[in-house]
Parts: sequence; C-alpha cells; structure tokens
Amino acid sequence: MSINIAIDGPAGAGKSTIARKAAAELGFIYVDTGALYRSVAYYCISAGADVSAPESVEKLLPEITPELRFIDGVQHVFVNGSDVSDKIRTPEVSMAASKVSAIPAVRAFLFDLQKKIARENDIIMDGRDIGTVVLPDADLKIFLTASPEARADRRYMELKDKPDAPTYEQVLADIIKRDHDDSTRAIAPLKQADDAVLCDTTKLSLEESVETIIGMIKKVKDGNNR
Repeated sequence: MSINIAIDGPAGAGKSTIARKAAAELGFIYVDTGALYRSVAYYCISAGADVSAPESVEKLLPEITPELRFIDGVQHVFVNGSDVSDKIRTPEVSMAASKVSAIPAVRAFLFDLQKKIARENDIIMDGRDIGTVVLPDADLKIFLTASPEARADRRYMELKDKPDAPTYEQVLADIIKRDHDDSTRAIAPLKQADDAVLCDTTKLSLEESVETIIGMIKKVKDGNNR
C-alpha cells in the first residue's frame, strides 16, 4: 500500500525544494502539482490566451498533454512532448498559474492525473489544496509556511541573476498578491487542513527545514511498517 504525504502552503514557502530533497532522501516520488498548473499556464500564454478569462483557457485544455517524467531521479515537466521545466519558472507564468488554478475545469483536468500518481507510488505531493482536496486521506499532511518577507527574500535570491530579474520589492508584492488570490479564490482555496501539522520555516535554514520534514515522514513510514 502506498504512503501519501501532502504538503500545502503559500507561494515561496520552499515546498518544492524541501519536498524534492525529502523525497530523494526517503526514496519517494516527488510530485510538484504547481508545475502541472504552470504547464497549463505556459501553454495558454504561448497560445495567446487571456488567462483571466476562463473560457479562453478551457477551450485550450483538449490541446494540452502535461506529463511528469522522472529522469535520473529528477522531475521534468513536459507539455505535448516538449520539456518545459525551465520555461514554466518565470514570474509571468507563476502569476498566470495562480489564475488558471482558480478555474474549475483546469482543476478537474489535472485532478485524475494527480490521484493516479498517488495511488501507484509512495509520494510527497505539494501544492495549495493537496491535504484538503486532492489527498484528503493522506497519511501525513503538512502546512509549510514562512513570513512573506522571508519567502520574498528566498525567491529573489533564486531570480536575481536571471535576465530581466525583478526587484525584491516586486517579488514581495507578487507574493502578497498571490497569497490573497490563492486564499480567497472560490474553488479549493489555500488553507491549512484541520489535521495538518503546521511547519513555519521563517527562521529555519533549508537543511533544517528538510530534516524537520524527513523526521515527520519517517515516523509515519515506521508506523506503517509495524
């Protein structure tokens, strides 16, 4: 029987990095659901669609085949056979992903794929509504967060050396806006599940955060093996 770990939290909390490292350490499959929404957003932007208009996005869904492939233990995101792993990490795609993820048809489009991966593997899946909607019966639910300022600083350090990198102030403003958009959307808003463990990484290093999450998961794993 597979072990499912759900990690939710706001943008920039380090969910993807922490979950990926923890999964590698434990031999689990890491599933970045945010990457799936980003892949839809990327395709829609590339096709010239207005991501703020649900009908524009919905009509493109039949054209999109998102896929997660694990190559040498590393997750790659493909859209219609093309590797878009780097292309989906821009600030433009990030904001667009927040908009498309609020569209019920998009959520339904990706829901079955996420459930299938969880059914067939020991996984750590992160996103905004994993513990509340996608995997409500997960073996462990974690709500990973940090202050907006700490998250903005981390995100800025990731982006600062890239061409046309945003300023710290722009990154902070984007995070605050996305927090509002994600937590107030009508469909599957960002919130901590009632039975989720809160983990605030504001004052933790990446290594400390990873070790904290691994410790939580090992307890669940050991319990399942008894």
